[in-house]
Amino acid sequence: MERSAVNRRARATAAWVASAVLAMLLALLQCVAAAQVPVADRAGSHELRTVAASGGGGRQSVAFDGVVEAVRQTAIAAQVSGAVVALEVRAGDRVRSGQVLLRLDSRAAEQAAAASAAQVGAASAEREAATRDFERQQQLFAKNYISRAALDRAEAQYRAAQAGTAAQVAMAGAARTQSSFYVVRAPYGGIVADVAVVLGDMALPGRPLLTVYDPGALRVRAAVPQTVALQLATDMRPQAEIPGLGQRIAPARWQLLPTVDPATHTLELRLDLPAVAPGVTPGMFARAWLPLPGGAAGSRVYVPQGAVLRRAQLDAVYVVGPDDRPLLRQVRLGRADADRIEILSGLDAGERVALDPQVAARVR
Repeated sequence: MERSAVNRRARATAAWVASAVLAMLLALLQCVAAAQVPVADRAGSHELRTVAASGGGGRQSVAFDGVVEAVRQTAIAAQVSGAVVALEVRAGDRVRSGQVLLRLDSRAAEQAAAASAAQVGAASAEREAATRDFERQQQLFAKNYISRAALDRAEAQYRAAQAGTAAQVAMAGAARTQSSFYVVRAPYGGIVADVAVVLGDMALPGRPLLTVYDPGALRVRAAVPQTVALQLATDMRPQAEIPGLGQRIAPARWQLLPTVDPATHTLELRLDLPAVAPGVTPGMFARAWLPLPGGAAGSRVYVPQGAVLRRAQLDAVYVVGPDDRPLLRQVRLGRADADRIEILSGLDAGERVALDPQVAARVR
């Protein structure tokens, strides 16, 4: 009995010691966590480490998001109906002008063309017979063996045979042209971007079968706000940027369309890329950089890169207002410069931003 009581007291003592050690560890962890949070946060104040967004003057360049597109891109469709019996190219192939891309079932059209050719032969024989008969009638009329009416009838038959032959020749030509529609050819040299059919598919007039574009004629298309478009000079030198290539491209020519989109109040800017632009394909993301007069685009706004919160497609900063309360605001980022990054829109120079977005998120 005494041994059992001793064991119970030993177990109770060990349990008490373990709970005391656990409590001490928890307190230590809380102290460490409290030391990592600024004193202002623990006190419930809205004071944070902030920095004012810096700006720079002078001649500015403003960027607008755009897309690369082909100046010549054609969705090729058949002019007739028919089953696809041969595919001569695949997506990504380079083709020449007039090269055969695919063939449709043209057996019925070829039979119609052969029938038209046979009718041309029959009409030609009738014309030859009418010609010889008319010549004989002319000789008989010259000797007063037949009347003028008989000669007129022979001449009418001769002219009708000529007209019939011409009609049959035209019909035969139309039949041959119709049969050529069953062979789809490339309208110009380029690259096959897409093949939308497979063997056995039914081609219908107007249904796109293939897409071909000219890789030597590409451009960047971007939407420019009308307020910026009014400040553009005719002698400006815009540049196109393709992220990933690591450099800006001077366009061969540029054009600002005169019409304004009533929904977005923007104008379409087109920058024609040089013929030699390796690695650029239609559909790529691009930027159009426009130089504006000093002060026209406002000052460039920069913030430290650590102040930017990036979540998936969201780029934002915590802006600290006069009440020292941080509010999350979405921004559009520009080019990075050392340890800072340009803010294209969403933030004005002089506004205060939180240096640590994680700390700002905990402030209430």
